[in-house]
Amino acid sequence: MKKIAVLAFVLIATTLSVNAQEIKIITSVESIVPSGLGRSRIIDAQEEKDFEEYTSEQTEEDNTRNKSKRGTIRVKNFEETKLLNFYNIAGIRFQNIAANDAVISSKLTNMLQEGWELIFVTSGVEADAGDNDAQGIFITRYVFRRD
Repeated sequence: MKKIAVLAFVLIATTLSVNAQEIKIITSVESIVPSGLGRSRIIDAQEEKDFEEYTSEQTEEDNTRNKSKRGTIRVKNFEETKLLNFYNIAGIRFQNIAANDAVISSKLTNMLQEGWELIFVTSGVEADAGDNDAQGIFITRYVFRRD
């Protein structure tokens, strides 16, 4: 009987620990706009959102459009850490890239010290497409998990 009780406790504890995982995404946005005119930041949402509040299910019988209001989706509480732009008036600035690496490393180290585990990193770029396109960002998402 004791073995069954211990086994039941272990199974329940395992189930609870799997269900208790938390995911957090930190995003860095680094400007690649010529002449240093863009803005670069690390963004960390400080409030939670429930995706189900903004989700609708489309079926053959009911294809009603999702009527979620954008204003209710927006996060008003977030941490914004300033980064430097990749370019300045003279062109690409490697010192700015090194400075951003140091600030981002500090943020990631802090997350690890708070018990978060980095499980995935993905990045993308929207670069200058020619003379008439003065837009561009380099975005990286850091996905963390914690029990």
